[in-house]
Amino acid sequence: MTTTVKCPTCQKEVIWNSDAKFKPFCSDRCKLIDLGDWASEKHAIPVKSEFDPETLDGLGYDEADFFKDH
Repeated sequence: MTTTVKCPTCQKEVIWNSDAKFKPFCSDRCKLIDLGDWASEKHAIPVKSEFDPETLDGLGYDEADFFKDH
């Protein structure tokens, strides 16, 4: 059974085997388009913020004397 996938860039069917030079892409052109999209930040891996900015406001970090020695 032959496994095929769709090229992430143009959606063309690509045969998934050791002879497929640009897999999962159908061509060098599609591979470079995808690389350019990552470089220009059109693609991004979503991450959850480590902290809630609203929480920082409640701690008083924005007060003028917060970082002064007492």
